[in-house]
Formats: sequence, structure tokens, C-alpha cells
Amino acid sequence: MAARRGTDLLRELSGELGPRALERGRTSVRSRLRRLHARSWHIGQCAVAAAVAWLLARGLLGHPAPFFAPVAAIVSLGTSYGQRLRRVAEVTAGVALGVGIGDLFVRWVGTGWWQIAVVVSLAMSAAVLLDAGALIVTQAGVQSVVVTTLLPNPQAGLGRWLDAVVGGLVALVAATAVPQAPLRRPRQEAARIVELLADLLREAARSAQDGDEDRAVATLTRARDEDASLNDLRAAAAEGLHIVQSSPFRRRTDVEVRRMADLVVPLDRALTNARVLVRRSVQLARSGVPLPAEYAALVEQLADAVETMARELRMGRMAVAARPELLAVARASVLVPRSSVLSVEVILAQVRSVVVDLLQTAGLDADEALAAIPPMP
Repeated sequence: MAARRGTDLLRELSGELGPRALERGRTSVRSRLRRLHARSWHIGQCAVAAAVAWLLARGLLGHPAPFFAPVAAIVSLGTSYGQRLRRVAEVTAGVALGVGIGDLFVRWVGTGWWQIAVVVSLAMSAAVLLDAGALIVTQAGVQSVVVTTLLPNPQAGLGRWLDAVVGGLVALVAATAVPQAPLRRPRQEAARIVELLADLLREAARSAQDGDEDRAVATLTRARDEDASLNDLRAAAAEGLHIVQSSPFRRRTDVEVRRMADLVVPLDRALTNARVLVRRSVQLARSGVPLPAEYAALVEQLADAVETMARELRMGRMAVAARPELLAVARASVLVPRSSVLSVEVILAQVRSVVVDLLQTAGLDADEALAAIPPMP
């Protein structure tokens, strides 16, 4: 009997977890594809820089196999736009230092296991004595190993050093050629999160009113899985700020990028408060107590205002146009009849909290947003 009950319980759990696991897997795939799309220009830029560095070192310097030129270009550009110019300088210096010390060491004492230990110590110590950053120190050690083991040709010392410099210079030029796409990315990420927020609000209101527990649980799962989206927004905002600081061609976009970066905190709070609202919709669906129609209409009205915000962000504008709709939701929140059901009252409180958060994304500061919300009677 106990075994049968255990089997039934496992089947029930697998039946519940299967769709959730599938949905999480789909979300993960979509998130990864989205990141790949966001990095597609950068990957292409690294590929082109590597090829150009190879061609310049081979064509202008006459080196038959300029291995360090594309290596220096790729490592210097890295996998993000943040702090590019500084990284280019550090990596170029680290590569040049490691290659130079490695070449001199191979020329004098040859190559072998103990030579590797000594040359790594010398290269990294020299970098530290020059007060270099961690990236330079690491690159000095790595490149000294490459020279000592893979390319131990004492006659090619200056050539390999020049290859590293060529790769760094190509990366430096490429680092200033930043497209508009990564500067639009923070706005696009913010708009996508706001669109998601509108969808979560609608789904929560409808499932709580209809008593659809499965729908409510699925909505809560989506809400909990969106921390990755916030991380993407934070990364995009930080990347945009680094770009406008490092690229002389993008300085005029500084104000817009900073405004988008300022949206991260209020959007994070809005999603957190929305998750509480969704969680209460699950409780209502499970208890069989429907969400009153006035409350459902209030949540739908908030979702409409959120969709206006998303459209404004998509069009490259701050969401000031959504401010009147958000204020209308705040005024309507004091007119709905009060309920004795805790979850219903929590949903009302969270609607008001989300409005405060979103008013800040629409241009108000925290004190102004709080002052704009009329007190409950």
C-alpha cells in the first residue's frame, strides 16, 4: 500500500513538474539565443580583427606565420564592450612582455620543463614590478609559455613581438568602431522586460478571476525565471556606459544610455512586486475564491499602462507618455471596494507598489512617485 502511494505521488509530481521543466528549458534556449544575437556583431568584429591583424603582419612585416597578431587582437577585444580601450592596452602590454621575455629566455637557455617554470616566474614578476594589472600579469605568463613551448625559435624574437603589437593596434582601432546596436540594447532589454511585466499582470488577473490554478502557477514560474532578463539588462546598461566612455564617436549618446541604466533599479523592484502579486493570484486560484471584478479590471488597467511604456521604450523614448495612465491607475486604486480576503488586499497593495516603481521609470524620482499616489481611505 505504501509503495503504491509512493508511486502515485511520483507520478503526480512528474506530471506537474514535466510541463514546468519543459517551459524552463524553452526559456533557457530563448535566453541563450537572445544573448547570441546580442553578441553576433562582437563575434564578427573579433573575427575580422583577427584576419586583418594576420594580413597586416604577414603583408607589411613579411612574417610567414604571425601567430601572435590575431591572438592579441582577439584577446584584446574580449567578449564584451566594457573597458575595451583599457583592456586593449593591458593585453597588448602583457602579450608583448611575455613574448619578449620568453624569446630572450629561449635564446639563452633553450626550452624544457624547468625553463617553463622559470620563464613564467620571470614574466609575471616583471609585470608585477611594472605595477601592471591582473590582466597584464596573466597574459605575460601565458604568452611566455607559448613562446617557450610551441614556438621556441630564438631567431624570431623581434618578429613575434611585432606581431603582438600589430594585433594590439588592430584591436585598438576596432575598439573605437562601435556600432549603434549595443547602445540600443539597454532600451530593447528594458522594453522586453516591461512587455513581460504587462503579460504577467494580465495572466495573473485572469487566472485569479477564473480560478485557473495551472495557469497561475505557470505565470509564477515565468515571473521567477526572469532574473536572467534583469541580469541581461544590467549587463547591457553597463556595456553601454563603457562604450560611451571609451569610444570618441559615441559620446553624444551618453545622456540616453545613462537614462536607460537608471531604469534597472525601479524595473527590478517592479518585477519583484509583480511576483508577489502573481504569487497571491496562485493562492486565490487554489482557495477557490475568485478575484473581484473591480480588482481584475484594475490590474488590467495597469497592464495597459505598462504596454504604453513598452511602446515608448521601443520607439527610443523615455516612458513619460505612460505617466498619465499610471496616475489614473493610482487614483482608481482608492475607489475599488475593500475586501476581507488577505490575498485580494495584497494584490491591491502590490498594484500600488508597481505603480510607484514604474512612475520612476517614467521620469519621476522616488519622492515624487510616492507623493503621486493618493492615500487609501
